[in-house]
Amino acid sequence: MKGLSVIYRTAVSLGDRVVPARFADTWNHPAGPKTIFFWAPSFKWALVIAGIGDIARPAEKLSTFQSGALAATGIIWARYSLVIIPKNYNLFFVNIFVGATGILQLSRIYMYKKSLKNIDSELK
Repeated sequence: MKGLSVIYRTAVSLGDRVVPARFADTWNHPAGPKTIFFWAPSFKWALVIAGIGDIARPAEKLSTFQSGALAATGIIWARYSLVIIPKNYNLFFVNIFVGATGILQLSRIYMYKKSLKNIDSELK
């Protein structure tokens, strides 16, 4: 682990030298690229991409529990990201999108199950 720490510190010190002055505030922000508070939400965008990819999946193959968990955590963490200091807008926006994709998938599951009930009632 010590090797990774050295690599990270070297990368940050190189960045300190090459970041243009107009981006210095962002670079040095308490939730900026020098901190985990920037990188964790940035990698969380992969959940949003996966959720968008699931739009192409048939609704019968979607998981209610997974979609519900994504919707709930997106909403909860979006709220939290505006309460903590410093406010982390990267975390806020990624969680809004995670929650939205979860809600979208839940609505697709609901509509699919509703259509199955309609078909069953028509057959009877």
